[in-house]
Amino acid sequence: MYRIVNKKKLYATMAVDFLGNIIFLPRLLFKKSEEISPEEIREILVIRTAYIGDVVMALPLLKPIRERFTNARISFLTSAKAKEVVENNQYVDEIITYDPFWFYHSGKRGYIDFVKGLRRMPFDLVIETRGDIREIMFLVFPLKARYKVSHDVGGGGHFLSHVVPYKGTVHRVEYHLDIARHLGCEIDKDIEWGIYLTGDEKKRVKEILEGEGISPDKPIVAMHPGSRKELKSWSAEGYAKVADYVIYETGATVLLTGAPEEVPLVEKVTEFMKNRPVVLAGKTTLRELAGIISHCSLFICNDSSPMHIAAAMKTPTVAIFGPSKSIETGPYGKGHTVVEKDFPCRYACDENVCHFRSYNQCMKDISVNDVFMAVAEMLKSGGKGNFIAK
Repeated sequence: MYRIVNKKKLYATMAVDFLGNIIFLPRLLFKKSEEISPEEIREILVIRTAYIGDVVMALPLLKPIRERFTNARISFLTSAKAKEVVENNQYVDEIITYDPFWFYHSGKRGYIDFVKGLRRMPFDLVIETRGDIREIMFLVFPLKARYKVSHDVGGGGHFLSHVVPYKGTVHRVEYHLDIARHLGCEIDKDIEWGIYLTGDEKKRVKEILEGEGISPDKPIVAMHPGSRKELKSWSAEGYAKVADYVIYETGATVLLTGAPEEVPLVEKVTEFMKNRPVVLAGKTTLRELAGIISHCSLFICNDSSPMHIAAAMKTPTVAIFGPSKSIETGPYGKGHTVVEKDFPCRYACDENVCHFRSYNQCMKDISVNDVFMAVAEMLKSGGKGNFIAK
């Protein structure tokens, strides 16, 4: 859910929301929440911008929406960098990309042109998944759709036709699924989500693994030491020791993954290691990375977008958490483990600047042994493959 930590932004949001409630007071007093009939819905817009991991956690919403509104065409509006995780999704008919100026500082002029084009599209139902007053005000309110649905935990409920009740702190996936529940959708017990690769992409993933000399008969453990924010990153030396431990204890092939800008970090990990891993950092696309992760028996990482991708691909994951709340953004589903230390400042951390007396202590306090124990337990349970006992 959308949580404002920056006090200036919080007060500004409260002021805008208060003013909006006054302006729309007559409408709010007499507004009746109409039942949305699937038969009358022909065009649906689902909005989830922001970072890749955030978008991945919204993907489980799509299947129940599709099954409820069988006659509707579904468009998905997302950020340009996150487009790849939505491509080839069988529940989406069209992907629309836009980088919000309030999030990416992309310029307001581009926004005006974009929203003019969006207004011309005949949406009947608009679903904003984040509950962010800025997205509701700038992307939902200007549209001509009869039905506009979202949470209003960040304000903006007066712009909506239907406000989804907030149930308190839950995982972000469940927060998104609450929208589907509010719309009358049935939710499967086993949530279906993932990054759906094409046949050519699957072939390319196989070629990458074969090109690195990786045997399909040998367990693969992937490690992703990077994260979008420094405060969420565990030490390179720690990852190196865990990688050596996995190789020594299981004989598994260890892959080190990372984005192009994370190559120096991955190189640092390899320098600390006693064994030689397979380095794929900077060598794959995001979708290829998803395919590679799907072949792994275990994935070890920080709180990052690849962590959410691993969960979506149903690969058992050991996630190392610092300032974030794992109850909200940890790897979703069964078969995952989170390693974390409970610091009271985590619940008010903006994840950009550490205000604790000792910088990034929530990550520094996580020892190599803490991670060893979590990995050992996952290896004992077998992960997705049969580990080799040495």
